[in-house]
Amino acid sequence: MTIHSTHDAEQWNAFRLGDKSAYAQIYERYFDALYAYGKRFVLDHTQVEDAIQDLFINLWRTREKLSAVDNIKFYLFRSLRRDIRRLSEKEKFSETIDLENLLLINEYPAEEQASPESQEELTQRLIAILKSLPKRQLEAIMLRYYENFGIDEIASIMNVSEKTVRNTLHNSITLLRKNSNLFYPLLKLAAIYFWW
Repeated sequence: MTIHSTHDAEQWNAFRLGDKSAYAQIYERYFDALYAYGKRFVLDHTQVEDAIQDLFINLWRTREKLSAVDNIKFYLFRSLRRDIRRLSEKEKFSETIDLENLLLINEYPAEEQASPESQEELTQRLIAILKSLPKRQLEAIMLRYYENFGIDEIASIMNVSEKTVRNTLHNSITLLRKNSNLFYPLLKLAAIYFWW
C-alpha cells in the first residue's frame, strides 16, 4: 500500500468511526475536483452542487456501513457519476459535457503555447472535433488525461470493461491524431499519458 493510499485508508476509517474532522477534511479536499468533474456533464451547476451535497450527506448517514477505501478520490468520483446518472434518468435534467471547462489549453508549457488568437482558434477547432465524439469517449479522455485515473479505475467509474476503456481511448486518440495539425500541443501532452 502506498503512502497516499495509507493516508486515504486512515482518513476514511476515521470518518467511518464518526470523526467529524476527517469527514470535513475529505469534503474540503475533494469538493473542487468533484465539482469540476460534475459540471463537465451537467449544464446546471447548481444540480452538480446539490448532487455533491447529497453524496456527502448520504456518506455521513451510512458511514458505519461503508466498506474500507484506500483511494477516496476514486470512490467519490464513481459515486458522484452514479448519482448524476440516476438523477438525470429520474429528473430528466440535461446531462451534457461542457467542453469549454474540459479544455485547459493555457496549462501548456510557455514554449508550446501559441498566441492568444491562435490559442482561441485551436480551442474552437478542438471543441468542434471533441463534440463529434460520443459522450463515453469524451468522458474516458477526461478521466484519463485530466483526472489521472488508471484504466481499471476508469472502467469501474464508467461501469465498463477495461478493454472497452482501452478501445475507447485508442479510438479517441486516433481521431485526434487525424487532426493533429490543428492541435499538436494537446496530442503531445496526451501521448505522454497514453502509453499506460
